[in-house]
Amino acid sequence: MTGKTQRDPAEQALIDRINQGFMVESEEDMTPGYKKSLLTQLTVQGDTELLSAPAYYLASRDAPNINSRIAVTAIVHDELGHANIAYRIMEDLGVDKQWLIYGRQPHEFKHPYGFDQPLENWAEMVVANGFFDRAGITLLSDVHEHTSYGPLKRALVKVDREEVLHLRHGESWMKRLAKAGGAVKEALQRAVDWMFPMTLEWFGLPDDLKRHSGQLVYRLKGKTNDQLRQTWMAATVPLCEGIGIDVPAHWDESAQTYAIDYPFPCQYDPEAKRWLFDEPLSWDQVFDRWKARGPMNQRYVEMIQGAFGSSVAN
Repeated sequence: MTGKTQRDPAEQALIDRINQGFMVESEEDMTPGYKKSLLTQLTVQGDTELLSAPAYYLASRDAPNINSRIAVTAIVHDELGHANIAYRIMEDLGVDKQWLIYGRQPHEFKHPYGFDQPLENWAEMVVANGFFDRAGITLLSDVHEHTSYGPLKRALVKVDREEVLHLRHGESWMKRLAKAGGAVKEALQRAVDWMFPMTLEWFGLPDDLKRHSGQLVYRLKGKTNDQLRQTWMAATVPLCEGIGIDVPAHWDESAQTYAIDYPFPCQYDPEAKRWLFDEPLSWDQVFDRWKARGPMNQRYVEMIQGAFGSSVAN
């Protein structure tokens, strides 16, 4: 026994071709392993974009003026379009788009836990743009740069440009709220307090615990979870420090990385929107929390599927 992973010869042949620069363009180029990994990635991508829309829509009702609400409405339109891109690519691979949107139960969607939380005020709305959309850019920019799947690489050109605008909206408003001081800045700090750790979880298992490597093996993405988490912190920590907002992370000069200042992962109280830093968890417990979904999961999905009808029209 050598301990080396034994793969089906056809899978290994495709991996070797991809490592030599081959771009997959159609289902005919794929192996079952490649297709499975690609569909998993696209499902998370599409569901994340889709479920951001009702979260942002409800938060937009706390916009300070009509122009701000219009700006978020445009973001909602973009996110729905981005979801359609992912689902449309999946449709070309034999997955029914109607089923993806209307045929699944709320708990079956594969979006991050952050989009199961209510965004209840304008501060939370703009921090979602500044943090969650930054996470999306971090992940999708890596996919765009490294993916071996040609149709996705081309589609992400549009997605990336629009997500950058969402991020700029969030960052500019975070700076404005911080500069306002007083209760306005306090609301911003409260939003950051729960949303910063929420986004750190977004990137998943630490590298030393990672169970599935299909996305890396097939070059569907290029960076590991921890590398992506570092990329996100490298932009987000300086942003917050620069506007006088505290975050539970810092630059570790000796390690030349950003360090998290609490046991990661730990327990979260969704009712209070508060992280319990004195209650560390295992990642299996985190997965259980994710699978149980958060307080807005059912409502957000039902808004997408039309069950709320006119009750959300105002």
